[in-house]
Amino acid sequence: MIGSKVAVIGLSGSGKSTTAAMMEEVVAARGGTSCRVKLSAPLYALQAKVYETAELPLAEGAQDQLLMEALASHLRRIRADSLVSDFFRRIAGVQADLIINDDLRDPFVDAPSLRREGFRIVRVTCPEPIRRSRLAVRDDITVADASTSQLDLIEPDAVVENGTTLAELREKVHKLMAGIL
Repeated sequence: MIGSKVAVIGLSGSGKSTTAAMMEEVVAARGGTSCRVKLSAPLYALQAKVYETAELPLAEGAQDQLLMEALASHLRRIRADSLVSDFFRRIAGVQADLIINDDLRDPFVDAPSLRREGFRIVRVTCPEPIRRSRLAVRDDITVADASTSQLDLIEPDAVVENGTTLAELREKVHKLMAGIL
């Protein structure tokens, strides 16, 4: 298990975070440790600062996806590898059997950088009606798919079809993890 790294990709509402949580369960069941690290952590911090400046409340974990896409775009304009460089600084000291990222979206800089560092990429898909129903019940301030419009340019090492029951997804994740760990 030592040193495995996985990036989980997919559209908002496809089940990336649920899949990542199930990966963590598999590692824990085998007596290992895992750590989930967000590429977008700086975007959440900047989003919080924007809402603080606007003097508006922002719920914990809430996403203004339009704002975060704009922030990411400007950071990448200023320095293309700014988000992934920050990510690598944050994982440099992580001591875990599995590092999981569940918010990779950029196929041009971030995805190739993660691949060079040994990350395996797992794509989570689900039927569009199910994804839309999941998005409808989330507390996101805005929902946007622009930042995931080029996910097809990221070649996954594996694909997990989500849209069935949680038990079926868990079984698929267990099988997938047997090949990763």
